[in-house]
This record gives sequence, C-alpha cells and structure tokens, in this order.
Amino acid sequence: REAAEKGHEAAQYRLGLAYVLGRSVKQSDSEAVKWFREAAEKGHAEAMFNLGTLYENGRGVKQSYTEAFKWFREAAEKGDAKSQYALGKLYANGQGVRQSYTEAFIWYREAAKKGFVKAQYDLGLLYSTGWGVRQSYTEAFKWFRAAAEKGDANAQYNLGLLYFKGHGVKQSYTEAFKLFRDSAEKGHVGAQYNLGISYANGWGVKQSYTEAFKWFRKSADQGNIDALRMIGLSYMEGLGVRQSYSKAKEYFGLACDKGDDSSCYWYAKLNKKGY
Repeated sequence: REAAEKGHEAAQYRLGLAYVLGRSVKQSDSEAVKWFREAAEKGHAEAMFNLGTLYENGRGVKQSYTEAFKWFREAAEKGDAKSQYALGKLYANGQGVRQSYTEAFIWYREAAKKGFVKAQYDLGLLYSTGWGVRQSYTEAFKWFRAAAEKGDANAQYNLGLLYFKGHGVKQSYTEAFKLFRDSAEKGHVGAQYNLGISYANGWGVKQSYTEAFKWFRKSADQGNIDALRMIGLSYMEGLGVRQSYSKAKEYFGLACDKGDDSSCYWYAKLNKKGY
C-alpha cells in the first residue's frame, strides 16, 4: 500500500488486484476501481484491462460499455492480448461502440496471433461464417485447430464439424468422431449430439446404438431439441434401449414443446394410439 500511495503504478495495480480478490485486505470492488484507475492513468495495460472489466460488469462502478471500450482500446493498442479480445467482443456485440464484425476481426486476429485461445476460436467462427472477412473454411480450420489443440471444447466441436463435412480439410468421419468425443466429454451439448449420431450410424467408430443413446441422453439432458427427438425415436424403435412407447411419447413431447415439428407429429401419432 505504501508504494501504491507513493504513485508506483505496479504497486497500484497489485493493490487493485488484492481488493478484487480480497487478498490480505477486505474485498472491495470500489477500492479496486480506485487503484486500477490510478495505475491505468499511468499507462499500466493490465490495470486498464481490469478497469475495463469492472466497467463492463458494473462492479464497484456504474456499468458502462462506453468506459469499458475506452480502457480496453487503450490496453489493446499497447498489445495486451486479453484487451484485444475484449475489444473485439464489444465490436462484435455493438456494446459501447457501433457494431462492426470487421473491427472485431481485426482485434481477434491480433489476440489470436499471440496465442489467446478464445480469440483463436472466435476468429475461426468469423472465417467460417464470413462475418467481417472473406469466408474461408481453410482459415477457419487453421484457427479452430489452434484453439482445439489447447483443449477448447467449442473449437474441438467446430473443428469436428469441418472434418465431418469436409470443409477446409479432407473429409474424415474418424477425425470428426475423435474431436466430437473430446468436446462431448467436456460437456459440449452439440458435440454430445453429434457423437450420438456418429455412434448410431457407425461413422468413424464401430456402430453402437447403446453408445448413441448414452450420448443423445447427455445432450437431451441439456435441452438439445434434436437429441430429445432422437431419444424419442430410440425408445420408439428400441434402439440401444428397451422399447417404450410411453417414454418415446414423453421425449417427443419435450421436443415438441420446444418447437420441433417432427416430434409433434410423433407425439400426436402415439397419443392417438393411446400411449
């Protein structure tokens, strides 16, 4: 504290961090804001990022995307990867600044080149969709792979989709299966569903309705409409599970309530038969 009060920016930043975490001092977001601001105004990039984050979330200060944008931009221009990514998100969402995927792309790319995994994933998404940059599955593959190799579940799932469809890379159900599995084991709902599809069809793995049902259920438990429908079909046909029309109707009903027309059809059909 003594060094911070004497104006040492690094000490001011550390004191701000201590207040955020409640480490050796009573936790106080407002005190954190005070000390991060002191350091930020002296050009401390990490303090700028943390001050921007507090403004973004309205912690210890009135919430303001405009102020968050100001501090993220200053730190981003100093080369801080976290701030470059945060600035990109504000541009992508139009928060505190006019929405621009082009600007989001610029800042995601800067952070991605520094190895920032979230930026690598979002950069892959922009290339995949063609938002803010010319669409390129090859570039999307490159950046999804970079993030996937660091264990990012979203990137693993999207990389799996590229392998599954043969976009930007030679088509391979085997590679898609491996990536869906890695992502699914981390709880990714879409990967769990696609892993179930892979098992059901024997794509990239030995066909197994039992394993397919297992992963459909995990995805369905998170509310995935397609998985709810597949659980209904599995119960109706007795695939990987003991046949049960009442259970099938239950899951078709859940998917129907979420707007799945196919499930509504099967629910009505089973209901008409008295199940």
